[in-house]
Amino acid sequence: MLPGMKKFAVILAGCGTTDGSEIHESVMTLYAIARHGASYHCFAPDIKQHHVVNHFTGKEMAETRNVLVESARIARGNIRPLQELEIRSFDAVVFPGGFGVAKNLCSYAFEGADCKVNPQVAEVIREAVTLRKPIGALCIAPIMLAKVIGDVEITLGQDSTASRAAEKMGAHHKPTTHGQVITDSKHKLFTTPCYMLDATIADIANDADSLVKAMLEVM
Repeated sequence: MLPGMKKFAVILAGCGTTDGSEIHESVMTLYAIARHGASYHCFAPDIKQHHVVNHFTGKEMAETRNVLVESARIARGNIRPLQELEIRSFDAVVFPGGFGVAKNLCSYAFEGADCKVNPQVAEVIREAVTLRKPIGALCIAPIMLAKVIGDVEITLGQDSTASRAAEKMGAHHKPTTHGQVITDSKHKLFTTPCYMLDATIADIANDADSLVKAMLEVM
């Protein structure tokens, strides 16, 4: 890593849009970080997935998988358990979206506004805010910022169900379209809609790029 290169910690939730991290969002985030001259390392909690979904049929499968092991597919094996993340060693944190965020990193998919956030994930968010490290969140991931911090400005695209839940948690929701990033300057949070809206992979690349650029501007 070159001297002065900014370092991102990217937190994954498995592999696959319906039970893990959204692959397009994850890969495009990693690409945007590298494209803008920064570096990244991936982390994931070493926990059991809530369930496993067959991405061809959309049906649940009778097997168990591990979030860290599945996330390693996206990271090409270069990943560490979330408990080993030392926030002080990084300049920023990013959470790609995907239903795994709402199922494995928190319980929003099942409990809505009454959801709980994985303790390791919640601690990462709180510590990053305390240390004034920028946090980026794509797609559904901003719901965790609402739950952990409360009074924040975020976007969940134009999803009325998710936005109402976020507002019940104390957040202020801003409707957005692709390419837009909502910045909460008080907490140094950056959110963008991605697959909360109808999207092509080009839209996802644009959203991830806009998010990373906005984060780098404040570092």
